[in-house]
Amino acid sequence: MTIDLLKEMPQITGEIGLDVADLPAPSTLCKAFDRIEMSVCRVLLRHSAQLHNPSEHAAIDATFYERDRASRHYCHRTNYRVQTLKVTKLVDTATQAVLDLHCSTTLEGSDADLAEQIARRNAGDLRSLAADKGYDKQQLRERLRELDIRPLIKHHLF
Repeated sequence: MTIDLLKEMPQITGEIGLDVADLPAPSTLCKAFDRIEMSVCRVLLRHSAQLHNPSEHAAIDATFYERDRASRHYCHRTNYRVQTLKVTKLVDTATQAVLDLHCSTTLEGSDADLAEQIARRNAGDLRSLAADKGYDKQQLRERLRELDIRPLIKHHLF
């Protein structure tokens, strides 16, 4: 944890009616989150995004998280082998609220294919989808139009 977060912890715990001593250990939280199905996480994410009154315009992008900070002892003890996590996020452009996400430990598949999957899940709520040129695929543009979503994707120059 960062020092700033530790300084704010009494304010946060006071807001939710807990003492710092009532909080579980970080490893307990990690294990609990590992047991939650991704579909449940998406529902929770959707409900939290609705608190921000999202617009109908979103942007999508992927980020890689390296797991090199986990100690060798922890990885060996828990049989943890994941080194890189790819997270694709759908973000509302007006409120910056995360509307949906997709996590993967494999680097296979294109960003455009994942974008289509995420857009399909959110088709009723979107009018436009912005993305960088890494998502430039004619098939994605066509599928978005079929879902009545306007693609705002920069063209990749070859």
